[in-house]
Amino acid sequence: MPAETSDAVRVDSWIWAVRLAKTRSAATTACKAGHVRVNGDRAKPAQRIRAGDDVRVRRGTVEHIVTVTKPIVKRVSAAAAAECLIDRTPPRPKKTDAPAAVVRERGAGRPTKRDRRAIDRLRGRP
Repeated sequence: MPAETSDAVRVDSWIWAVRLAKTRSAATTACKAGHVRVNGDRAKPAQRIRAGDDVRVRRGTVEHIVTVTKPIVKRVSAAAAAECLIDRTPPRPKKTDAPAAVVRERGAGRPTKRDRRAIDRLRGRP
């Protein structure tokens, strides 16, 4: 099927076909915004890519680094899309646990209602 695979395809079409972008227009917008690089250079949406090209796609804070193994035009299943690229994205750093809740030492800061009543009793207030 020559329509599904060819020698070179548009970068925005390929990004959408291998599911790196949700929609074709989102892939085009990412290219125009400079979030897509092919072999280190900014890519325009109509730039052609071939097998062996390195593509970097920035989505939010994550940058996906992939190598094209098979240029495709039509969107395919996730399993078939995985065969069309080699994902070289470094693993995300593990999240550090949130610091434990700060516990106020007794006597530090504003007194609680119970403490305030005890203070009032000591001072002889009703």
